[in-house]
Amino acid sequence: MREFAYERATDAGAAVAAVLAEPGAVFLGAGTNLVDHLKLGIIAPGKLVDVSDLPLDQVTQLPGGGVRIGAAVRNADLAAHPAIRARYPMLSAALLAGASAQLRNLATTGGNLLQRTRCPYFQDSTVPCNKRAAGSGCSAIGGFDRDQAILGASDQCIATHPSDMAVAMVALGAVVRVLGAVGEREIPLLDLYRLPGDDPERDTVLDHGDLIVAVDLPALDWATTSTYRKVRDRASFAFALVSVAAAVDIADGVVRDARIAFGGVAPKPWRAQSAEIALRGRAATEANFAAAADAELAAARPQRQNGFKIPLARNVLVATLRELSEAR
Repeated sequence: MREFAYERATDAGAAVAAVLAEPGAVFLGAGTNLVDHLKLGIIAPGKLVDVSDLPLDQVTQLPGGGVRIGAAVRNADLAAHPAIRARYPMLSAALLAGASAQLRNLATTGGNLLQRTRCPYFQDSTVPCNKRAAGSGCSAIGGFDRDQAILGASDQCIATHPSDMAVAMVALGAVVRVLGAVGEREIPLLDLYRLPGDDPERDTVLDHGDLIVAVDLPALDWATTSTYRKVRDRASFAFALVSVAAAVDIADGVVRDARIAFGGVAPKPWRAQSAEIALRGRAATEANFAAAADAELAAARPQRQNGFKIPLARNVLVATLRELSEAR
């Protein structure tokens, strides 16, 4: 048993100050990911700063039609919120596809965004893992790689990001509000995450002491025509082999705009910008949906055991776009 200090924060500024004052300190929210890592010996913080009582558990309307989601909003509550269900159905569906009902009742918005990979080598402290110990090596390369990335990986790390919620939020163009040493700032969610490159131990651009306080969703009227589709090994409590969050704006049979993101295929939620570009101004046909998928997946680099993810991602995207086009 490793000893650590514990402090319950009274406000967001005090929480940030407490973590900044201690190099080994980390924030504790619901703990659904952090507590697992403490048990597995993946991390050994010197101090836990509990932010679970901060008043960050509300969903509020923004001027202009957007929505602000507090970092402490529970996943179950967010999935059931009337504004989310009506205006951003892909996000509600993504939340309901994640974890189990028990975990959704506890997990928070901020914690979900910052959960770490479920790569089995990352979670096994007895084997090398560059994400856990930089420079030690990547055991997944040449090992069991069925669940690993086909896009955005490097020769240092091929792990995938586990969140369902983050995939939908990336597709929607969410912006994260962060409080840190220099005050509050905004980071587009797409830019929050880092690809592994030569620094696979860094998942995000956040600095020590940075606290996510909210996530803003922009007004997007046509996001009402959106959905989230997840393919996994079992129907419950399983991470995505491939998932797709998609919204389309179709008029007179032509795609005017689209928002698409993949999960389960990259070290971060993967915004399918090449597919979006390929769809805009094109007829909403299955042939064009397939061409858009091919444009995005042209950069895929599979490992020995996960080449099936390429046709699977293609088929899931085509099926999702077909479903949305038929719903118009």
